Amino acid sequence: MSESLPHVEEVQGLYGPFQFPELLLQRIWSEQSFNLSGLRTEQEATVKITRPGRWNRQGGPDFREAEIKLDGRICRGDVEIHLREQDWGAHQHASDPAFAGVILHVVLFPPSRSTSRGAGAGEIPILALLPHLWHDLEEYASDAAMSAIAQRPADRLAQSWRELSAGEVRDRIVVEAHRRWTQKVHYARQRIAKLGWEAACHHTALEILGYRFNRAPMLAVATAWPLERWVSGDASVESIWASQDDRWRLGGVRPANHPRKRLEAYARWVETGENWPERLDAMGQMWPAMPPGMSPQVDGAELRKTLGLKAQYGAVMAALGLTGAVGQPRADNVWGDGLLPLLAAKGSLAEPAGFTWWFCSWPGDQAANLAQAARLAGIAEGRQNPLAWGHVQGLLGQQLATEAVPGRGT
Repeated sequence: MSESLPHVEEVQGLYGPFQFPELLLQRIWSEQSFNLSGLRTEQEATVKITRPGRWNRQGGPDFREAEIKLDGRICRGDVEIHLREQDWGAHQHASDPAFAGVILHVVLFPPSRSTSRGAGAGEIPILALLPHLWHDLEEYASDAAMSAIAQRPADRLAQSWRELSAGEVRDRIVVEAHRRWTQKVHYARQRIAKLGWEAACHHTALEILGYRFNRAPMLAVATAWPLERWVSGDASVESIWASQDDRWRLGGVRPANHPRKRLEAYARWVETGENWPERLDAMGQMWPAMPPGMSPQVDGAELRKTLGLKAQYGAVMAALGLTGAVGQPRADNVWGDGLLPLLAAKGSLAEPAGFTWWFCSWPGDQAANLAQAARLAGIAEGRQNPLAWGHVQGLLGQQLATEAVPGRGT
């Protein structure tokens, strides 16, 4: 590990370039937040990660004491992480004795060569992670930034908003929320293109039920147990739970959010809703028409009443099997983070209408500081304009737009 300038890759995102730091790639490796099945080195050796290693924040390789099976052969040693393969040579690791024990060179982007030059005449296998990531790079960077935002005091999050007039606050929150909505629809569209409609819905649902700490193992479950296995009864909660036994993160998780309980909830959901993605698509195509002139600038209480949000929400949740399976406020997150963006991405629900429904929906399971900041900033207040999903998402989007994720080169 070198203490040189932070190593950051500039990548083109939906709204322009953003920075993807090497430190974030290290976190992805540490948390194993990618598809672990079908991994192969550039020389086509199969890769099974038994132990990713101990994250090293000092000098030397990024991860110590890892254990990996290459074509079934157990290898124990260190793992080095870089954004690009050529960084190995740029940092002169081949001549550094500290890197003599590296057994795998993990890079983000596919390299132009199949191995990296190790100490002496040795060759180190390369594993490129980009083809195996669950999300696109912008979404990973956004998630990392949100972790930092969730720790900030509410008054700091509200600070810039307090300098605006009431009218300016109302206009700006809609703009910022629309940016966030567009990103969510974009991510959903990419997932549908990659997985197909049914699998995209299935992956999205389980990921949201995994909360922040267990998203990665939930996505692994979605891949190993597709929806058809849940519908046929071939997927038992016991076997699914055991399959990720060493990956579940239980520290800091409230009893009600225990991942096993979330798996049980999804089993009840599927039992009632069966092929629920097909039902969702059909309901999207029969969505109530938008009343003329409706927009998020209307006071939230009035907008919810005019749209008939409560009745439509209840009808969708009951038809899909969520009612009684997924409780509040997590069900609101399924609605806002999952169902509406998926419908808009597929084209079953027009994006302008979808945005209005999305904006005025209930705020869901959000960080307490975001909800408090929205009230402090005058974004939402009282019964006439209650806190809504769009308020919190707009505030979050504004923070993400100005967030700089620090990186550190290795």
